[in-house]
Amino acid sequence: MYPTEINEEIAYKVGRAFVQQFKLKSVVVGKDMRASGESLFKELARGITDQGADVIDIGMVATPMMGTTVARHKYDGGIMISASHNPGKYNAFKLVIAPCEQLSPDSGMHEIEALCNKGTFDDASTKGSIKKLDVLQEYIDAVLAHGQNVTGLKVVVDYGNGVGSIPGEPMFKQMDIEYIPMYEQPDGEFPNHPANPHDLENLKDLQERVVKEQADVGIFFDGDADRSYLVDEKGKIVTADFLLGMFAEEELQNAKGEKVYFDLRFSKAIEDAIKEAGGVPVRMRVGNPFYKHVLIHEGGLMGGEFSGHVMFKENHFQDDGVFAAVFAMSIMCKKKKALSTLIDKYRVYFQSPEINLTVTDPDEIFETVRDAYKDGKSQDIDGIWIDYGTWWFSLRKSNTEPLVRLRIEADTAELLEEKQNELLALIKND
Repeated sequence: MYPTEINEEIAYKVGRAFVQQFKLKSVVVGKDMRASGESLFKELARGITDQGADVIDIGMVATPMMGTTVARHKYDGGIMISASHNPGKYNAFKLVIAPCEQLSPDSGMHEIEALCNKGTFDDASTKGSIKKLDVLQEYIDAVLAHGQNVTGLKVVVDYGNGVGSIPGEPMFKQMDIEYIPMYEQPDGEFPNHPANPHDLENLKDLQERVVKEQADVGIFFDGDADRSYLVDEKGKIVTADFLLGMFAEEELQNAKGEKVYFDLRFSKAIEDAIKEAGGVPVRMRVGNPFYKHVLIHEGGLMGGEFSGHVMFKENHFQDDGVFAAVFAMSIMCKKKKALSTLIDKYRVYFQSPEINLTVTDPDEIFETVRDAYKDGKSQDIDGIWIDYGTWWFSLRKSNTEPLVRLRIEADTAELLEEKQNELLALIKND
């Protein structure tokens, strides 16, 4: 929260610590539309240059424009000043290092925190400079290279007053489509609805508009546009797991044997689809930096997380809502099929939403649940994941709250209801 938890003093220290920790000479910096962004940028840039690195100022951009700029121009690192889908009073720094790998607590965040807390830094022999760089058209050109066959679609786009419209508006206007924008003016106060796809209520305006306009597809961007949610022509939300299934089947046609990384909360139908298409499905823990790490260091075709982050090998392993949306439109045009037709084949099983449960002792809950379901096939890569063939469930701790998160999938609606009631009773009674 700005300015109590993140402020200009912290921004300066983060700039210096980031450069010192990774011995950087060049750092790309972008920001979203939040009111605090400009003053945070100034102090962040001062810290970076005081530590001897150059700042490549790309201005107000979508987050994937920062990551792909680092990769395309081979800069040493990058920082995006954005709190993504969170309310306007929040802000944050997303840090990436070459080739374009996002930092996580496993890969340098704690070291940067320690340097900031210490507050003293190595003296730099020379001071860096600030250089402005306009990356908009090169970003649009790179995305459109994967959507050259898109023609004749009617498309509604809800930007949620985020920065998705920075590349989205000029790009969609260049395409041979009927384009209907919503809430396209960047506004850090989010006057129409939060740019947060986690709460599906925020997609209602888009769903209604798609049906009203008889559009082929609706696109919803989160605040910094590293994610997009799609709505089909019937107004139905396409979840990230089904979207990844469609992407993987298309890409695997020319890449048999490649790995596809997927969130442990994804429907079993997606694992089946990846195998059938000749790919190697790899179940992953939650957190998009982990997908980028394995894609960069271990190879693979793509990765997808349930919250909507989808990363492609051919897009520098960046999670990019604009790229994903255009790729989906390209598949629709290539196959000459409605989005619902392409997606409905993955609606094989019955799923619960991710259910958040407040508990007093998550560790005790985990012990109870593990003991009750110890005869199932277990893969504990992130909390508990247990499979019984005809149904499975995932139980994870929240990183920030005294919550556990439960998701269940079953072969039938009756079995889903039975197992959901069974698990909820066990968790609440513990």
